[in-house]
Amino acid sequence: MFQKLIDRGFQVEIHSHAEAILSVDFPDAVTELEAVVGALSIPIEEIIGSGGGETQGTQRLRNGLADVGWKKLNFVVEKRINGVAREAISHEIDHVKKFPAGVIACEIEWNNKDPFYDRDLENFKRLHADGAISVGIIITRGTTMQDQMREMVHRFAVEKGLNSHEAVEAFGMARTARQKKEVERRLKAGVSYEEAWATHFVSDKYGAATTHWAKLEDRVRRGVGNPCPLVLIGLPASIVTFNENINLAEIADAEETMVEKGIVSSG
Repeated sequence: MFQKLIDRGFQVEIHSHAEAILSVDFPDAVTELEAVVGALSIPIEEIIGSGGGETQGTQRLRNGLADVGWKKLNFVVEKRINGVAREAISHEIDHVKKFPAGVIACEIEWNNKDPFYDRDLENFKRLHADGAISVGIIITRGTTMQDQMREMVHRFAVEKGLNSHEAVEAFGMARTARQKKEVERRLKAGVSYEEAWATHFVSDKYGAATTHWAKLEDRVRRGVGNPCPLVLIGLPASIVTFNENINLAEIADAEETMVEKGIVSSG
């Protein structure tokens, strides 16, 4: 199952009989996910230009899922006594699709704080217990992407000649006093500017406390979300592309437009 994704380097883990459920009742869901997720590529400029926020590549993934019917849905679970609503709990899921055999829910966690996994998994657990969903899916940064992020950002810096604060700013990335100070602190260790900048950028924007595979796997192994059937999909470093020469200012403008339209948050 999900062999097309696995062949492309994606990580896939399946828990709590999700494979049996999907193979028998939801083969179309697997086909759609393989087609949309498997087609994803993210130019390195989008990773840099997003400043750690949600990339345009992630938005393309969201749009691709929405195009085949995986839409945002707010589940409302009410407790009623003698016909009177006494308690209501809502669970908003970014991508939900109803199939003849039931409902599948999917969340994309590109770069949030890692406690968002607790929210997602607990939502899936409650919705599954209430019979609202059959399987929960989480798509996030995979191990290779997380482990190679600094290397990829460093490569970008070297190729683009980002060898000073001035060069970084001239390329379209504003630097705060704090960011400059952190880079200068690393320079004292004798590393190149490109390495110091890349190390700080990744630590600042894609650090260990953000949403990536190891943090998700840790929670699942501790039983968070159990017994909801789960599929975990990790985005690999191999989908990051280079030398597309995308203008960072254009990326920033596009993201500002998405924030204004409420497509993404400013955080």
